[in-house]
Amino acid sequence: MPRRKFLVYGGAGALALGGALFAGWWQVDGPGAPGLTRQRPLPLSSMSFALIDHEGNKVGPGMLIGQATMVFFGFSNCPDICPTTLSDISKWLDALGDDSDKINVVFITVDPDRDNAEAMAEYVRYFHPAIRGWTGSRKETEKVADEFGITFEKMNFDNGGYSMNHTASVFLFDKKGRFTGVIDYHESKEFAVPKIQRAMRD
Repeated sequence: MPRRKFLVYGGAGALALGGALFAGWWQVDGPGAPGLTRQRPLPLSSMSFALIDHEGNKVGPGMLIGQATMVFFGFSNCPDICPTTLSDISKWLDALGDDSDKINVVFITVDPDRDNAEAMAEYVRYFHPAIRGWTGSRKETEKVADEFGITFEKMNFDNGGYSMNHTASVFLFDKKGRFTGVIDYHESKEFAVPKIQRAMRD
């Protein structure tokens, strides 16, 4: 390929990649990202939502008290943020070794219209076996979002489909259900794992 064409195509590719990265940053880390509706989630002991897990069992905040807990919100049709974060969580759990069974790990959908128990079971099986998928009615989804202080929004497409914009942080709680902090999207394992270990000690 002549050098001029190479430079043109290369420049166009770099521009497209930069635009995609900027769009992702805008929606996840930048001004377009959904934020928290309050500065910190309620303690788990003060929450009262009722959901079901990916095996159809009734679940709620009370069952998370007694062990440290890690919670992430997302949806099974998420193209990048959710699978990336769940893959990261799987790596963090691997890094914990035998201690990985000493923490509750919950993935809560913000898309209950599509993510029933069966869909969640199919999705979470691609990640670490400790990760549990939770879903429920739209009313209970809105309730759990409010209690965690997260936001989510349906984004409609011209072709009739839709996606979900949502808070992308991972929430950590100690064994008494007290909030200890968040792990941000893109945060490295070197910083994430010590935060998890601290939650497990507190």
